Amino acid sequence: MTAVRPESGSRTGAATGATPSDSPSVSATGFPTGFLWGAATASYQVEGAATVHGRTPSIWDTFSHTPGKVRNGDTGDIAADHYHRYREDVALMKDLGLGAYRFSISWSRVQPTGRGPAVEQGLDFYRRLVDELLEAGITPVATLYHWDLPQELEDAGGWPLRDTAERFADYTALVAGALGDRVPMWTTLNEPWCSAFLGYGSGVHAPGRTEPAATLRAAHHLNLAHGKGVQVLRGLLPADAQTSITLNLHQVRPLTTSAEDADAARRIDEVGNRVFTGPILDGAYPEDLLRRTSSLVDWDELVKPGDLEAIATPIDVLGVNYYTPTIVSASDGAGDSRDDGHGASDHSPWTGSEDVAFHLAPGQRTAMNWAVDASGLHALLTQLHEEHPELPLMVTENGAAFDDYVSPEGRVEDPERIAYLHSHLEAVRQAVADGADVRGYFLWSLLDNFEWSYGYAKRFGTVYVDYATQRRIPKASAHWYADVIRRGGLPD
Repeated sequence: MTAVRPESGSRTGAATGATPSDSPSVSATGFPTGFLWGAATASYQVEGAATVHGRTPSIWDTFSHTPGKVRNGDTGDIAADHYHRYREDVALMKDLGLGAYRFSISWSRVQPTGRGPAVEQGLDFYRRLVDELLEAGITPVATLYHWDLPQELEDAGGWPLRDTAERFADYTALVAGALGDRVPMWTTLNEPWCSAFLGYGSGVHAPGRTEPAATLRAAHHLNLAHGKGVQVLRGLLPADAQTSITLNLHQVRPLTTSAEDADAARRIDEVGNRVFTGPILDGAYPEDLLRRTSSLVDWDELVKPGDLEAIATPIDVLGVNYYTPTIVSASDGAGDSRDDGHGASDHSPWTGSEDVAFHLAPGQRTAMNWAVDASGLHALLTQLHEEHPELPLMVTENGAAFDDYVSPEGRVEDPERIAYLHSHLEAVRQAVADGADVRGYFLWSLLDNFEWSYGYAKRFGTVYVDYATQRRIPKASAHWYADVIRRGGLPD
């Protein structure tokens, strides 16, 4: 398939200006000097103010207002009201000692139809937020897209339509033009796998479509949007600004040592990971994936000349999101192919590998029924380092949901979350000791928030939010994380 390889000598996704010798030295705590300690949120999950100052519906507004799509009929209309309470939230971040805050920008707040000029009142919110962060000594890290596509662009075809990638490039230029002088770190897309395969495959995420071919077309156009977005950023930002993409890479393990289970793991790795890392970091889609899905997509028609070169535009850092490992086997009736940790659906998100069975890992589980297994994070980081030793890494999301509650004394004790975070930070420290160039860690999430199709039933925050009053209560894990930040590493 001739359309899936870049021309000889084309650049791939190696980090610009980053070489192994540029790696920071490691401090006595086992973490690199200058390690970035942060926390993260996403616009639709925390901002609220869904119709304020010209903001129009995104696909998540439409999805959450559709009966039966979100638990308890919850919506992000108010969420954690971060739009109105950002000063209070930044003060909390300062109290915790955060070095960085990773937030996403609501596309439909900035550009309501996904086309045309920006709404200045929408941009003004992010200008105020960034200024508040800088005043507090906190590095702003902006994510341009965290799943909230303007509904008008979805009505026109959404991510399966090539034009959406072009619209993303235009939107990127608007935001970078407004914030580029103050935001030093930029992420194009957050977890494009979820956008493509949960949004257009299983339908458990917005826009709720169940069209296998659309998942692959969406994946390619998300990749293209990333590449075009990086090119725009490089043309508008200061030379020392950093660009990245954040991927929820699946740490895939075969259930047994059989050849059949190993093949199942390879297939899920292709459709879960290498459909993105292949073109972004290596300049090509996996050949096996192309063969297995050729009946769904004409890849030679989909991948236009120049696409792969654009997608492989070098980035400065790769963001890695990790929560739990993915255990698979050849389907034999022993596993449930829908029990993949991404929500129940009659439609598989694993396009081309719908017959693979998924299994729950043993041991402690979170409120999401995800296994607590930090070894998967260590394995991901070290594997990425082995495959791309020149590329710095950041853990851009890691955390856990538990059934938190406020005690009669007004405290929120969450020892399970502390144990989870401790084990995963230890995995990061060990990966650094093993040579991985990991530059930072962002806890998910700063605040309890709207947890997508689970609504407000799952709490990931290190700060408890009483949704009725919008009162914020730092949990025990927040105080623990603040101590980690002060130490620059883990307590004994």
